[in-house]
Amino acid sequence: MIAVAFVKGVIRMIISLHGYVRRGRHLLRRWALDPRVHRFGQATAYLLAGFVLSAASLADWFLPLSAALVCACSGWSAVFAAAGGCLGYYIFWGKPGYMGLLWCAVALPVALLLSRRTSRQAPLLLPAAAALLIAASGVAAQLLFYDLTPVPVYLLRIGLCAGGAWVFRRVLQGRDPVMDWLGTGLLMLSLAQLLPMPYLGLGYLAAGFVTVTGAFPAAAVSGLALDLAQITPVPMAAVLILAYLVRFLPRVPKWIQAAAPGLMLMAMLPLCGVWDFRPLPGLILGGCLGILLPVPGKYSYRRGETGVAQVRLEMAASVLTQTQSLLLEAEPVPVDEEALMLRAAERACGGCAYRKNCKDTTRLAQLPPITLHKPLLSVDELPIVCRKPGRFLAELHRCQEQLRSIRADRQRQLEYRAAVIQQYRFLAAFLQELADRLPRRAESVTEQYRPEVFVYGNRPEQDNGDRCLRFAGVGKKYYVLLCDGMGTGIGAVQESRTAAQLLQRLLRAGYPAQHALRSLNSLCALRDRPGAVTVDLAELELDKGKVHLYKWGAAPSFIATKYGAERLGTATPPPGISTHEQEQVEHTSLRRGEWLVMVSDGISQRQALQCCMDLGERSPGELAAGLLACGQLGSQDDATVVILRLERE
Repeated sequence: MIAVAFVKGVIRMIISLHGYVRRGRHLLRRWALDPRVHRFGQATAYLLAGFVLSAASLADWFLPLSAALVCACSGWSAVFAAAGGCLGYYIFWGKPGYMGLLWCAVALPVALLLSRRTSRQAPLLLPAAAALLIAASGVAAQLLFYDLTPVPVYLLRIGLCAGGAWVFRRVLQGRDPVMDWLGTGLLMLSLAQLLPMPYLGLGYLAAGFVTVTGAFPAAAVSGLALDLAQITPVPMAAVLILAYLVRFLPRVPKWIQAAAPGLMLMAMLPLCGVWDFRPLPGLILGGCLGILLPVPGKYSYRRGETGVAQVRLEMAASVLTQTQSLLLEAEPVPVDEEALMLRAAERACGGCAYRKNCKDTTRLAQLPPITLHKPLLSVDELPIVCRKPGRFLAELHRCQEQLRSIRADRQRQLEYRAAVIQQYRFLAAFLQELADRLPRRAESVTEQYRPEVFVYGNRPEQDNGDRCLRFAGVGKKYYVLLCDGMGTGIGAVQESRTAAQLLQRLLRAGYPAQHALRSLNSLCALRDRPGAVTVDLAELELDKGKVHLYKWGAAPSFIATKYGAERLGTATPPPGISTHEQEQVEHTSLRRGEWLVMVSDGISQRQALQCCMDLGERSPGELAAGLLACGQLGSQDDATVVILRLERE
């Protein structure tokens, strides 16, 4: 008995530690989904990009690649890129780098003045502006500071800034492999000059990584950039091209692919008669990182009818993406507050007996619009003397109410537009994912597990506002969906049925679970039905035994074993409250016989956890009866229990 108790205690401790680890992972994922973290990451990326690009040089002459990046950006991204470029030019080049500071300082207002719409309508305007600012700054430096930059270098800077601005803008827009390869070459030209420690250059490290994970043009362009940087006499273009071809040899181990850049360098040294081992550590480390952190290819070959279908899907996705961009760029029409003030003055003075001889009529019409934002409660607070102040104060209050109504309506329109923009974004991502998966061969993966789902409710299905659906998805995925309509009665039944059927159709069509849930959130916002339903979705991978639990306003679930139980998820707002992404995701496994218990909000959470803790050898029906009893003690709301487990085939 002591041994059994000891084993149970150890298992409970392991389950507790596993719970702490899962909560820590959930915290990191929540940070990753936080828009503020995304904005901070983007700002840091632009800052580092401007900093790194400022190190680019040819024959000891620094290049305006940071200024080109600033011209290609817009808004706050241009500000952070300019800050990084100024910092880099000052650190890397010292006093001669003041010309780089001038480039970034002049490129920043150009980027802020040229909107995305303008650059899209006139694509050559951006490179022309970049070339003009480099040319003008070069002429000014020669006239004022007697700069001794040679004419070929001067012309090279002009052309490189114009071309760099064009390439970076296309790279930021995405989905153009040629521009991505050229952008990789420009970045490699900058990284080649960075040597944080002896015998470990960032250019060699990035070249090894690109050679192992990237496409052939990317490897060739990276080698050419290293050769142009003149940091080693070894022909790096030949080294990287030969290292890339190693992956086509039959049955090549992964460690050979990782070491291929370094091995080709060692083979090239005696052929060239040069014994420069400085690139070796960076190439080998970059190749190892490429094997450990594989990056799937974004672009696949297009052949035959499959290629035509893929191109059409990509074109449809690009149209939706462009529509989303146009909606984002459309600025809301401002409220004409001056017209409201003029209307208040006209209504107050129109029926006044002193309007013919009154000198304050013009003054009332010329009151600043900020008066509408002040809570004027008495006549003494009026900023002007009037013979009939009560009449004007009443009209002013009426216009203030009208202004609040207009603003509320504009805010509602912004929410609706945000919901529509989300739908365009989700559809574009879905079509692009279909296009990327279309030419790939389907891998034959056998199902290792068979789902068993038990559903119990405290009311008949036709009268229960909780709707549970079980269905197979695309591939080896299986879904268990629990939608809880708020309240009871026929309204709750209709809301839960509509939401469940919509999600079922989206998921069966291959729509990603995150996008399906956010589409439902947008639909609830557009229908002005916030909080009408809550969603609890379990996505099972039958080949791996993993479960991804998505919650949007749903009650927490439980992982139950005969040794204990653990709570999954926390309370979140229901769909339709806001267009922001607020769903919660939990990842767990049911491979070792665990039970996933999903409950609606009609069941007491504390009592439900205790009931799952006392699972023991009970059957699913007995556990569900205990959970439903917890719900009946608390309220008369609809209560549903869904028990899910996996059995090996």
